[in-house]
Amino acid sequence: MIFPINIIGTPVLRNKTADIDKDYKDLPKLIKNLFETMYASEGVGLAAAQIGKSINLFVIDASPMADEDPDCEGFKKVFINARIIEKKRRRCNYE
Repeated sequence: MIFPINIIGTPVLRNKTADIDKDYKDLPKLIKNLFETMYASEGVGLAAAQIGKSINLFVIDASPMADEDPDCEGFKKVFINARIIEKKRRRCNYE
């Protein structure tokens, strides 16, 4: 199922996300829908909050960027309850 994507300024994007566990209701289906929605919008990443779910879950498929960075080839991942453990000042700007 392809969901509408919330954009900057939508209140749900300001909510703190909740951690989930492996028993989260319909988790495999939600992950499948996140990828499907992301591909339909020609994106490389999508967070659950962007489809209105304030949970700590996002998906990435960086394969489209493999022409510029070979390390991106086959980089398709699901992140559940991810945490930032280190920040660096280097910025990457992508549209």
